[in-house]
Amino acid sequence: MYRTIDPEHIIATLETLKRRITERFPSASLARVCAELIAVAGESRARTARIAAPDYGLRAGAAAVILVGIALVVVAAQQLKVKTEDTNLYGIIQGIEAGFNIIVLAGVAIFFLLTFEVRWKRRQAMAGLHELRSIVHVIDMHQLTKDPTTLSDAASATASSPQRTMSAYDLGRYLDYCSEMLSLTAKVAALYAQSSKDAVVVAAANDVGTITTNLSNKIWQKITIVQQMAGRDAP
Repeated sequence: MYRTIDPEHIIATLETLKRRITERFPSASLARVCAELIAVAGESRARTARIAAPDYGLRAGAAAVILVGIALVVVAAQQLKVKTEDTNLYGIIQGIEAGFNIIVLAGVAIFFLLTFEVRWKRRQAMAGLHELRSIVHVIDMHQLTKDPTTLSDAASATASSPQRTMSAYDLGRYLDYCSEMLSLTAKVAALYAQSSKDAVVVAAANDVGTITTNLSNKIWQKITIVQQMAGRDAP
């Protein structure tokens, strides 16, 4: 049971995180971002289930088209009449070239049909991963203005400075929620890598994981500064 990622547990963890954010920061838009992430996670759960399951409809359609194509080629070949008289070397070469072209085109068509399911599922997976990548940057936008240096006594605001009313503890909790959301977003992306053996999909999912890790490291640098300032101001 611990060898695969369960999307139900990811969604349940996200729902708990949303409640934690709402209870501590009722007016923060970060809770709405988490709600959107929950919706995307639910869509990803259904999408990855379809990706992992074989699509017998597409396979049957591809097989039918291939069989019809082969049958048409056989029928056309039976209608050909080969004239052996007046046949020269140039005519033989032309015939060989035409036959080779037909074989190449038939091979390309068969390859296209046989790999259509893979490419269709890849498109579905990449669409879901693109949504997750966008949410990652939305989460990052919400923590950009949470600057721990404003907790310093020497900090001064300007007319265009964002309003900062959080205590050191609340600021640390807010940044921690952002880090948790990034980590859970990477877990949703991992569902696509788990459901597909396509190297392109696996690489894209790993890319989302790398982005979230890098952004989370930056957030934890801020959390470390907040903890240092809180420890300095403690009696």
